[in-house]
Amino acid sequence: MKLFLAGLLAENNSYSPIPTGLGAFEAEGIRRGSASGVDPGGYLSAIETVRGVASRQGWEVVEGLFAAAVPLGPIRQPVYEQLRDELLNDLRAAMPVQAVMLMLHGAMTAEDCLDCEGDLIERARSIVGPEVPIGIELDLHAHVTQRMTRHATLMVAYKAYPHTDIDERAAEVAQLTLDAAQGRIRPVTAVWDCRMAGSWPTTREPLKSFVRDMQALEGHQGVLSVSHAHGFAFGDVPEAGARLWVTTDGDQALAQRLAADLGRRLWALRDSLHQPPLSMTEALRRVAETPPSVGTGPIVVADMADNPGGGARGDSSFALQALLDLRIANVALGGLWDPGAVQLCFEAGLGSTLGLRVAGKSGPTSGNPVDLRVTVRALAQEHAQTAFGSRSPLGASAWVSTSEGVDLVLISRCQQVIGTDLFTGLGIDLTRKHAVVVKSMQHFHAAFAPLAREVLYADSPGLLTADIAALPIRHRDPNFWPRVADPWSGAGP
Repeated sequence: MKLFLAGLLAENNSYSPIPTGLGAFEAEGIRRGSASGVDPGGYLSAIETVRGVASRQGWEVVEGLFAAAVPLGPIRQPVYEQLRDELLNDLRAAMPVQAVMLMLHGAMTAEDCLDCEGDLIERARSIVGPEVPIGIELDLHAHVTQRMTRHATLMVAYKAYPHTDIDERAAEVAQLTLDAAQGRIRPVTAVWDCRMAGSWPTTREPLKSFVRDMQALEGHQGVLSVSHAHGFAFGDVPEAGARLWVTTDGDQALAQRLAADLGRRLWALRDSLHQPPLSMTEALRRVAETPPSVGTGPIVVADMADNPGGGARGDSSFALQALLDLRIANVALGGLWDPGAVQLCFEAGLGSTLGLRVAGKSGPTSGNPVDLRVTVRALAQEHAQTAFGSRSPLGASAWVSTSEGVDLVLISRCQQVIGTDLFTGLGIDLTRKHAVVVKSMQHFHAAFAPLAREVLYADSPGLLTADIAALPIRHRDPNFWPRVADPWSGAGP
């Protein structure tokens, strides 16, 4: 028995002016089989998890292309087609196979394709035929389209945000796919359109309990899997938005009933789910007004709108300028993407003091550059952070400090902040800081919350503004909450 395993992952921001080229995938690592030794964007652990599930049951795993990219604008069409076709050629070469598992994101778009996952799954289905099960692992921020649902046998999304359960969900998809291939289950799926848009952390209520209740349904009375994808608010595609789906063992009516029940429950929670962030100035003013306290940990402020995990470049100046304007000392900010500034720090050398222009370089949503007088405290040619058990490269990096008491971590490779070692790996002691500002929306939370005195979420005029209702749209249905107060036209869900 043979399982074909491959992956193509990208989350594409329709509003980013920077397209995703082949270099964005090469930077994360394109894996062409296990012999390549490449970790594609930190997914090696999940790949090994699937291999373990299959091998323990006597299945052979044939690995095809794995490629992932940091979020940017839509993929250049020739690049998408090149990677797609390479993956599909790998599948053809592996035939005959008894099962297929694909690790995808769900919010991948190209210049001429607004549903790349649907396109890829449909083409894979045409190769393997109608009987071979195709199991899909999706990011929680996926768009779930009718085309995807029609051609996939089953789909499972991460349940945690931050995504601490990628390996766990990979094992789940693998097992369900193998069970389907051997006739032990007959998956059927019902999808509920929540008519909502947003991004809701599963670390806080009410979604924390909602996810727990979803999981409690699995494995009972024929329920195989329950998933809730938030969608990607910055992906302007026709079927954008939150979806909830239930997969059962051959019971379509049960799947439809549970999906509708859970969807209605989620809709009822919409106001409590929506917890608007503070403005950056409000958040940092709160930091300024909070007396320092030794031993209680720092106040952690998430610079949400400049999150590289959603397509921003991590170089906006709004948080830095507010820190300076409010004269907040003993604070660290990172990782600020500025390869040019890092190069100047290396040229100046460790311990040197120099004038340095930082931030505000990639476009209008990055604000204005800031001129500082800094001292170079640490340099690393190949800095990295821990990201959900893997090492995420940050490239050449520098820790610089200003006379105003602000420590900056400057990085050369654009990545959102996930691990505390982005700071501590250069020598910054976060436990002694009054505050830490992170270029991230939510993935920082798993590592930073345990040491934080308080966590604040802050919005700014950056690319990933919290005001998603005001985003200009061309393709998606405008009838969604919170853009429309009642997208159900008064009839109720």
